[in-house]
Amino acid sequence: MWVIFGVIAIVTTFINLYMYKAGKDYKLAMALALSFTALTICADYSYLTRWVKAEDWAALSDVIPGMARAFWFLTIVSILLNIAPIFLERKRKK
Repeated sequence: MWVIFGVIAIVTTFINLYMYKAGKDYKLAMALALSFTALTICADYSYLTRWVKAEDWAALSDVIPGMARAFWFLTIVSILLNIAPIFLERKRKK
C-alpha cells in the first residue's frame, strides 16, 4: 500500500508543478501531494509493525536505518517541491 501512496504522491507533485507552470490553481494538487506523502509514511510504519509483531529483528535492523534516511530525504524533497510554487508566486508579485 505504501508503494501505491508513494507513486500517487510523486504524480500529484508533478501535477502541482505543471499546474503552477500552466498558470492554473495548483493548491489542491499541492495538498493532495503532501497528504499522500504523509500517507506513504504512515502506511510503511503500519507495514513495519508486522515485523515487530513477528519479532523479526533481523529484517528490522536491515531495513530501518536505510529507510529512515530515505524517508527523511524524500519527505523534505516533497515538501520543497510542493511549496515551491507558493514562493515563486510571491517572488513574482514583488
